[in-house]
Amino acid sequence: MIVSVYATFADEEEARRIGRQILEERLAACINILGPCQSIYRWNGKLEEAGEVAAIFKTRAAIATDLVRRIGELHSYEVPAAVIWPIEGANQEFQSWVIAETSEESGDDDA
Repeated sequence: MIVSVYATFADEEEARRIGRQILEERLAACINILGPCQSIYRWNGKLEEAGEVAAIFKTRAAIATDLVRRIGELHSYEVPAAVIWPIEGANQEFQSWVIAETSEESGDDDA
């Protein structure tokens, strides 16, 4: 089974840097960097506004929690947003590709 992980980043450079690292580590098959967005949020009791860059990673459900943890380790934010979104359905070829690209080269595909 595959899932998406949605995350926001301070800027495109951070999204690219972390995305490339995640792909090198085979924790995701792909990152879609969606582009700039405006975030309004409460932080330390005050309303804040900031420009961010949103991204979606595609990965196996079995390693999604590891992906979220790793994003947190690499991220510049004290409390980064990274959440797992279920995928209700996808074509079999796409699912197989995500599983293959996030599996150990030894052929581990615990889908």
